[in-house]
Amino acid sequence: MSEPESDLDLVKRIKKDPSAFGLVYERYITKIYNYVYYRVGNHHDAEDLTSRVFYRALTHVKDYSDRGVPFSAWLYRIAHNLVANWHRDHARRQELALEDVTLVGAAFEMPEWVAETNEQRRWLLAAIRLLPEERQELLILKFVEQLSNAEVGQIMGRTEGAIKSLYHRTLLALRDELLKNSAAADTRSDEPPLAGDEIER
Repeated sequence: MSEPESDLDLVKRIKKDPSAFGLVYERYITKIYNYVYYRVGNHHDAEDLTSRVFYRALTHVKDYSDRGVPFSAWLYRIAHNLVANWHRDHARRQELALEDVTLVGAAFEMPEWVAETNEQRRWLLAAIRLLPEERQELLILKFVEQLSNAEVGQIMGRTEGAIKSLYHRTLLALRDELLKNSAAADTRSDEPPLAGDEIER
């Protein structure tokens, strides 16, 4: 079985034959759509922005050159810029449907305090939504896209060391938020029933 064509070889072919760009679309459509969806929180805008990502990539692929940054990171960077513009235009935080989200834990060595139960996963997702946009993007790239720190750094325009540091601080912030949620839930469960709520015997 022959090895799949590398991204760089594919780019070279596209520059001679633009119709070959369809192979890039097939290779990355799911990843780019997922990334955009988790950033904007609704399917309609995600579909629109994903289309714009590939249109922009098609119109600028002739200018792409290998400078040590993977072609995939170049695509994500286009998506990153379009999503950033989208957030500025809408001036609101994303409204992510939590029940639609699936987190991939193995990609980033999920800490033991991140729970596997549905209830605690909802807490985790709610906590993520409270973070600044930059930290949300970092977690999406790690949780969902399963990218390495180096790849995330290339997309976000930061060094690998800066990403490691930001990731560490973000996980600590998430842990603190989850502990607060857990303590609040325990407090509510310990509260006596309100008058009229007692079960008749």
